[in-house]
Amino acid sequence: MKIQKASEDYLEAMLMMREKHGYIRSVDIAEQLGVTKPSVSYATKRLRENGYITMDKDGLITLTEKGMEIAERIYQRHQMLTAFLIRLGVDEQTAREDACKLEHDISQKSFDALCAHAQGTNEQ
Repeated sequence: MKIQKASEDYLEAMLMMREKHGYIRSVDIAEQLGVTKPSVSYATKRLRENGYITMDKDGLITLTEKGMEIAERIYQRHQMLTAFLIRLGVDEQTAREDACKLEHDISQKSFDALCAHAQGTNEQ
């Protein structure tokens, strides 16, 4: 399933908003991602058209099963990569920023290898 990096970022932010607030609003996404409300409006329109989200009459956003699958995958990658970089000695802020870049481009094979390595280092 190929999806643009920006769309992955939006879906991940939506998942984080849902976990934090119990609901997803465009204004919160704009604040989280540091983008304008019109940018969020454009992105949500495209995500809706592609079947990743739905919006109710009040503007509350719900991730579809397809959207949730992508959001959870990206969020899991972000958390694991952040933790791995911190264990390597990278400061938390840099680790978070770099994990955000890596989470989109790393292959599943390489990600799985990093996970296996990280688990192996935890057992020692």
